[in-house]
Amino acid sequence: MRMIVFFDLPVGTARERKAATKFRNFLIKDGYHMVQYSVYSRICNGNDAVEMHEARLKQHLPSRGSIRLLTITEKQYESIHILLGEAVFDDTSEATELINIF
Repeated sequence: MRMIVFFDLPVGTARERKAATKFRNFLIKDGYHMVQYSVYSRICNGNDAVEMHEARLKQHLPSRGSIRLLTITEKQYESIHILLGEAVFDDTSEATELINIF
């Protein structure tokens, strides 16, 4: 399973920038990888892990902004088409295989 978090957070004031940075840092520390600006993904081994990480995500939500969570299978994620640019390490099947080894 793969969790994809999309977010659009206000950064007009110093307090808003701090909250946005704190949320982004939480995502990175919790094992998410940046797919694009404001789009992060994380691989989970099954629905139990998805539920656990969704609960953790809810605990770290900033007070303002827009945050969306999409959960899809690895098979669905592998069908993604990159229309411009190049695939990064996290987009390749090797990244999934490395996590499954552990």
